[in-house]
Amino acid sequence: MTLHTAPISGSRKVYREFDGLSVPFRRITLTTGEHFDSYDTSGPYTDPAVAIDVHSGLPELRAAWIADRAAGTQLTWARAGIVTPEMRYAAVREQVDPELVRTEIAAGRAVLPANRKHPEIEPMVIGKRFLVKINANIGNSAVTSSIHEEVDKMVWATHWGADTIMDLSTGKDIHETREWILRNSPVPVGTVPIYQALEKVGGDPLKLSWELYRDTVIEQAEQGVDYMTVHAGVRRAHVPLTTGRITGIVSRGGSLMAAWCLANHRENFLYQHFTELCEIFRDYDITFSLGDGLRPGSIADANDAAQFAELRTLGELSTIARDQGVQVMIEGPGHVPLHKIAENVRLEEEWCGEAPFYTLGPLATDIAPGYDHITSAIGAAQIGALGTAMLCYVTPKEHLGLPNRDDVKAGVIAYKIAAHSADLAKGHPHAQEWDDALSKARFEFRWHDQFNLSLDPDTAREFHDETLPAEPAKTAQFCAMCGPKFCAMKITQEYLDPEKTAIP
Repeated sequence: MTLHTAPISGSRKVYREFDGLSVPFRRITLTTGEHFDSYDTSGPYTDPAVAIDVHSGLPELRAAWIADRAAGTQLTWARAGIVTPEMRYAAVREQVDPELVRTEIAAGRAVLPANRKHPEIEPMVIGKRFLVKINANIGNSAVTSSIHEEVDKMVWATHWGADTIMDLSTGKDIHETREWILRNSPVPVGTVPIYQALEKVGGDPLKLSWELYRDTVIEQAEQGVDYMTVHAGVRRAHVPLTTGRITGIVSRGGSLMAAWCLANHRENFLYQHFTELCEIFRDYDITFSLGDGLRPGSIADANDAAQFAELRTLGELSTIARDQGVQVMIEGPGHVPLHKIAENVRLEEEWCGEAPFYTLGPLATDIAPGYDHITSAIGAAQIGALGTAMLCYVTPKEHLGLPNRDDVKAGVIAYKIAAHSADLAKGHPHAQEWDDALSKARFEFRWHDQFNLSLDPDTAREFHDETLPAEPAKTAQFCAMCGPKFCAMKITQEYLDPEKTAIP
């Protein structure tokens, strides 16, 4: 299997040493002799000193840390006042004090997904006090893709900046596909266990049971899954609230549990056995991603009674999970118009004790199939600025088909834009440094630096070369819009010298 191992153009991997830890960054060297270091999610794949062998998997970064300590979770250690190596590592990546990471985890406002059976990951933290993270969904299906393609998508997504991966495989070889992904993933991996449970009963949701689901969770826990979407908030009494919707129940997991409840005239077995799930999650230090099974699938259904009834239940369950020492984040919508986004964040924080919010988009309109990575990034930027901690990406194929490699890149880039925009709005202490570095390069006509400081240097360079001379130095005296004689930037540089314009 051939994977992409070259770093993003114009950059290289470097490591910062801190308290015995070696933490990766992506270094962009500028033509001025300076450099800019950015957060790096690409793992060992962009380190030329590491030999990549997908059959053997990545180096086990956390193996010694796990072996050297007693059982527990990041939450229980944080509450005990212990700063774990994972917390220190995440703090260096965020450029914040490790104590901030510990206190936010202890308060339940942040999570550090890191199954003790997944020693290969480079630890990261999800919470509103930190950089907004993005997740990329991958996974094979019954009709397309292969194990090799999904591993390639995982490497490609993390290359461009995906902070976590969700394996949503539903076709054949689910267990084997997930094993390959986990052993080769430098970022936390999430799953939706009910998908595999459904495969075990031949696709018949009425044959699902607590015992089957529990065994599936344990199987995935043993492999090293770091966080799991659990649709425990879809209660039997909530289902009738969806009957007046335009799009009903669009969540696959939510619809499966709703069908099971109605057919069996019983309460959701995940809700009834939630404490037992907590015990399993605590043993492995798996993070709950409490699923929004009744999320709106259209603008018309946003913020309705069904959605908020489930959200109240997720608040109840999040309290139970944290009381059991288990980390938890809350999944959110979905399709929500801009003027209704703030209410989602406000109620999630109020009802769920400020547990990290993890949202799909939201999509701000329903009218742009083929461009839903844009419609959703618009909503994602706003909800991130309001406090959402992680954004689940949407690709151009949303609602239309399964994403390929190009779609994965387009989705990740769109969401990196949304996440960074949110970081700027939140006033993250280091977010604007990146913008300032690029703006300065643009003003000084340092074209190569401008390209390399962008999210996608190759595309920036390609667009430049389509209309201007391929050698940027030859275009240093003008910009594309104004021409050589009347460039606004050039006029500013030449005639607005501070010494010439100083007021006597």
